[in-house]
Amino acid sequence: MMLKKPKFWDYKKISIISILLLPFSGIYIFLFWTFKFYKSFKTYRKANITTICVGNIYIGGTGKTSLSIEINNILSKKKYKTCFVKKFYKNQQDEQILLKNHGQLFLSNKRSSAIRDAEDKGFEIAILDDGLQDQSIEYDTKIVCFNNLNWIGNGLTIPAGPLREEISNLKNYKQVFINGNLENLEYLKKKILNINPGININIGKYIPENLNEFNIEDNYLVFSGIGNHKTFVSMMKEYSFKILKDFEFPDHYQYKDNDIKKITNLAKELGCKIVTTEKDFLRLKNMNFENLKFIKSKLKILEEEKFIKSII
Repeated sequence: MMLKKPKFWDYKKISIISILLLPFSGIYIFLFWTFKFYKSFKTYRKANITTICVGNIYIGGTGKTSLSIEINNILSKKKYKTCFVKKFYKNQQDEQILLKNHGQLFLSNKRSSAIRDAEDKGFEIAILDDGLQDQSIEYDTKIVCFNNLNWIGNGLTIPAGPLREEISNLKNYKQVFINGNLENLEYLKKKILNINPGININIGKYIPENLNEFNIEDNYLVFSGIGNHKTFVSMMKEYSFKILKDFEFPDHYQYKDNDIKKITNLAKELGCKIVTTEKDFLRLKNMNFENLKFIKSKLKILEEEKFIKSII
């Protein structure tokens, strides 16, 4: 069963539930630093391959996979021999398929093993989708991704909040990437630079690539099971889609027949076309879901050349 992210994680003010969970967050932080210290003695030293880790501090919905794909596209055009590396999780097959559709993917229960495989096959650059907190690997470049809408939620660590590590740890990183719809950028930049004045702040914006497949005059029912449903809906509205209803499911959600029935029945009732994300479409393509279309979105990196030069 997929667990949906608790709403109180994104409250601007700390909720009573978060306060009650703070002792457990303290235990989490203690275990995080203990584990980090232990793993630091088992660092995998790579030889002939450059590693770029695209990760996050905020759990889910920060655009790691989209940025990994775009970095791969850019570097491939520059004639680098690139590949993706990802730790295998059974419930993340949608992301695995998406990465495979854009390049060579090395999967393993241990990221270090996948990196060795990539190195043995002669690849020059390994782009890791996730793994920022994996201390067994000495990355050449680490990029911390944030979504501009969620930012850091209530600012607390698991389970009182959505953070994998304390936001003050940004002082230990050199690259931040903010994606979404470009709102609140100056506020976020100020917050980040207050923690680490020397950090590189990079910006990206989602754009749809297959608008020609849609009639903007139609009404739409939108659903997704991704980390940041709000950003997807916001992008569609920016491009003048008329959204009458939207449904949000947990990240990596495995849809059931009843979900499909509920969505299709409501779409017929409202007279809507149904649209979802490419990730969700990949999970649903083997199910009986008629007339389902997806928005193929791309992460456009602002100041692309400057960003690429800073990470390789």
